[in-house]
Amino acid sequence: MSFSITVLGNSSALPTSHRHPSAQIINVYEHFFLVDCGEGAQMQLRKNKIRFSKINQIFISHLHGDHCFGLLGLISTYNLLGRNSDLHIYSHSELEKILSWQIKYFCADLSFKIVYHSIDPDENMVIFENSHITVSTIPLNHRIPTCGFLFKEKEKLRHLQKDMIDFYQIPIKKLINIKSGEDFVTPEGKIIPNERLTRPADRSRSYAFCTDTGYTESIIPIIKDVDILYHESTFLSDLKTMAEKTFHSTAENAAQIALKANVKKLLLGHFSSRYNDLTLFIKEAEEIFPNVEIAEENKIFDIDV
Repeated sequence: MSFSITVLGNSSALPTSHRHPSAQIINVYEHFFLVDCGEGAQMQLRKNKIRFSKINQIFISHLHGDHCFGLLGLISTYNLLGRNSDLHIYSHSELEKILSWQIKYFCADLSFKIVYHSIDPDENMVIFENSHITVSTIPLNHRIPTCGFLFKEKEKLRHLQKDMIDFYQIPIKKLINIKSGEDFVTPEGKIIPNERLTRPADRSRSYAFCTDTGYTESIIPIIKDVDILYHESTFLSDLKTMAEKTFHSTAENAAQIALKANVKKLLLGHFSSRYNDLTLFIKEAEEIFPNVEIAEENKIFDIDV
């Protein structure tokens, strides 16, 4: 089943002629989540042929404009399209106050309900859950309350060994329990170990989105061993002092976090508009962590089973 990341924007506060502010689509089993919504997110959704109606949950990392200025426009478009299903927005509580008066003025006849979910950016907690995944907050170190998001597949069921199921004539109603790890007891009272009836489940996959943040090792226990880590790298190390002053990270910082957290792949993003050659970020990070890619806009990053 699908688990992928589509990058809609990888720029920092100032958009460029070829890079957009922060926005990503996380696709888990064809359930589409929008993470951050900078300006131009709608156009990027169109370009990537992602149906607006598939997005029912939006996660906003913090209330800087390059991460949320696209929200009102998206809401207005939903209204023009006649959306009638609820739209759930997970963010700092202040966002509801900011959006409410804008919606009252520009979208007075809103055709759908917006459900606001207030989150505490300073706490690591589960804020969304369905039958397949959980979404948790990752407290970050920025100038205002900011959090990242951890998308994690739930533990999967084991695979049945069909020949053994047939051999022991196991009733259909027992199969879900066996897939969940239970042994089977025959009518004669003999215990058949689960390991004989099943194969191990597919591994659970995970993705960590860590945008605007200074270097902080406090996130390592939360993101440890994730398949893909998106970590901001606004600057290169020659501007390390500026990164520290503005509570941002360098490519070197991101690589250090990836190495210490034992992640499988590192995606770099949130680049300052002063940089045109993004390969410099790869070169800097690869000196510390080998599996690095640019979070290239309009590219889909699949997480394989």
